[in-house]
Formats: sequence, structure tokens, C-alpha cells
Amino acid sequence: MSASDAPFIPFTLRGEFIELDKLLKVCGLVDSGGAARHLISEGQVQVDGATELRKTAKIRAGQVVVFAGQRIEVAAAP
Repeated sequence: MSASDAPFIPFTLRGEFIELDKLLKVCGLVDSGGAARHLISEGQVQVDGATELRKTAKIRAGQVVVFAGQRIEVAAAP
């Protein structure tokens, strides 16, 4: 399954950005921030099609995060 075929989770941003580890936790894809940071450091998360190793990368509206067969589409709050 390609990233574009993955089931997607819509996420509405409430500020300018959310840190990558927090996004995975808020979306319920990991049980803790520590687990998120570990998985990110192992290269298991992609942002906009590229592997992201920065645990606190700033994710902004319009970006797409893929992890564990799930696609998170980040949108700005109305």
C-alpha cells in the first residue's frame, strides 16, 4: 500500500504548528510521547514523503505525516 492509499486521519491545527511527537500521540497512534520519539528516531515516520528523524519537527497546515499505515492530513483551523 502506498502512502496515498493509506487510511487517513484528519487533524485540525489549533496554532501555527504541532511538534511531530505530540501529533502522533494526539492522534492516538502511540501510547506515549516517549514511544513516539523512539519510533521517529528509528526512521519510521515520514513527513511529506521524506523520512523525518527530528522528534520535535514543526508540523504545519498542509503537511502530511505517514506512520504505521496511517496518513495524517494536517489542516488549519477555520
